[in-house]
Amino acid sequence: MIRAVLVLNTQGKPRLSKFYEYQPVEKQQQLIRNVFAVLCSRPEHVSNFVDAESFFGPDARLVYKHFATLYFVFIFDSSENELAMLDLIQVLVETMDKCFRNVCELDVVFNYSKIHTILDEIIFGGQVLETSSTEVLKAIEEISKLEAASNTMNLVSKSVSNWRSR
Repeated sequence: MIRAVLVLNTQGKPRLSKFYEYQPVEKQQQLIRNVFAVLCSRPEHVSNFVDAESFFGPDARLVYKHFATLYFVFIFDSSENELAMLDLIQVLVETMDKCFRNVCELDVVFNYSKIHTILDEIIFGGQVLETSSTEVLKAIEEISKLEAASNTMNLVSKSVSNWRSR
């Protein structure tokens, strides 16, 4: 099971955090600080796999990938394969790249809900749902169409209400 997904910038600011096991906010913040402390202290040419038992408890592993100014981090237990998790990070980044044309830190900050939707299409409740960025993009496009239709219906409904109240 995936325990958490984090996206941190190179200064340690969390740009996305999703915990799939309940953690109080203070504990989440401490875990994020611990993860960043580990990541920023690692040399560039070492493994992307880290034993995370010291701060996430027994059986916890961490895999990360550093792209530009962002660290993409997955914390998971032994039921997940480390290489599969590294590949899942790649799927997440590729999907975000396709959605935002070369994703950057500002895309993550200003498109928070869309990023969460992408993540929810890939992982739900700590379980991997989809590993194809093409399929995730199709789902995101469908969701966007539904949201646009809903917004249009809301505008029409408000216009009718305003017209009737005159």
